[in-house]
Amino acid sequence: MVKLPTITGQELINALTKINFVKIRQKGNHVRMKHEDGRVVTIPVHSGKAVGKGLLNKILRDADLTKEELIDLLS
Repeated sequence: MVKLPTITGQELINALTKINFVKIRQKGNHVRMKHEDGRVVTIPVHSGKAVGKGLLNKILRDADLTKEELIDLLS
């Protein structure tokens, strides 16, 4: 089983951008991203802070990504 990486919100946004998610709005420190097929995720962007493991799992479920796919996008 692969462990989740510790990443910031900005790193997650950069990874999702590689698979055609686009930023549709930002309200405060939260960025909403949408894929052309309708998947929507909200990512907290707090400077220098990592996204929590539970929230990262939820974002991966919403984006329909596996942990392995996320790690590949980060490399």
